[in-house]
Amino acid sequence: MTKRLTTMKHFLASFALALGLLAGTMPAHAEGDGGLMKSGADVRDQASLQRGAKLFFNYCVGCHSLKYMRYSRMAQDLGLTEQEVMQNLNFTGAKFGDPVISHMPEAAAATWFGKSPPDLSLEVEARGADWVYTYLNSFYLDPHSPIGWNNTVLPNAAMPFPLWELQGMQTAEMKAGSAVPEKLVLSHPGTMTPAEYQQATRDLTSFLQYVSEPAALQRRRYGVWVLLFLAFFTFLAYLLKREFWKDVH
Repeated sequence: MTKRLTTMKHFLASFALALGLLAGTMPAHAEGDGGLMKSGADVRDQASLQRGAKLFFNYCVGCHSLKYMRYSRMAQDLGLTEQEVMQNLNFTGAKFGDPVISHMPEAAAATWFGKSPPDLSLEVEARGADWVYTYLNSFYLDPHSPIGWNNTVLPNAAMPFPLWELQGMQTAEMKAGSAVPEKLVLSHPGTMTPAEYQQATRDLTSFLQYVSEPAALQRRRYGVWVLLFLAFFTFLAYLLKREFWKDVH
């Protein structure tokens, strides 16, 4: 009886290990904390990734690079052909196998904005999807800023708002006796409704999350089969051990 209890304990320990491995495949960033908006980013949604890529290459690549991402890898992961990528997403004349590098001169950018625009390859990995999503939804007009814009998530950011035509222009209602915005109001609508703009920034955040870890698409797909194999093997091992010990009293 004691040996059977020990066997059962070993089985439960192995099952707990399998569950632990499953938990390890989940995103590492805790989301929804610190007053940030829930991004809803999902790298498994290929259509969202394609829309996000379109937004990035139309509004962001003029200043920001993705030096760890190649056009060819992006095409493979996002279900795009070489022709679709080169005609619709490559505006710098790069080759299909080249990394995504902005053509903005770093020295000139530092003069214009006070610093060179950062590479965004690991932006979501560093800050989290919720931070990026909230940042893209938190620009407002600021007449006291040298660039005319400010941001509640990153105050006095040097980046002008590249998506203002889509969202429109937000103005800030300040707290009494404070320079901190209490809330943002959409004073001049853009070409998108608020719901459409939120979906657009969700798509862009999903794309940047994918760029931060392209292998996540394969890892999650393979991880399911690995865990199923471990669970099945653990069950067989338990049955085998029970058969070996059934005559031991």
